[in-house]
Amino acid sequence: MNKYETIFVVNNTIGEEATKALVEKFTSLIGSNAEVEKIDEWGNRRFAYPIEDLTEGYYVLVKFASNPEFPAELDRIYNITDGILRSLIVKCEQ
Repeated sequence: MNKYETIFVVNNTIGEEATKALVEKFTSLIGSNAEVEKIDEWGNRRFAYPIEDLTEGYYVLVKFASNPEFPAELDRIYNITDGILRSLIVKCEQ
């Protein structure tokens, strides 16, 4: 099992309920396929530059341990989900 960190930014213009639903979707997806060490919801943050004509988004950081195949699948799901503006998955050093 390797340790990873992922951060994803949710489009906060979709509404508070939809934002919470997306955060719950991804935290439960990670929880069902990996050992979650920490979930840190940063909340609404301003962007350094506009992304898709938006100036802020809802940030969530998740630290987890999983097998090496899961991050690729998680990245694929991030990319096909409407409402996710940006995502990043990084392997952490032990």
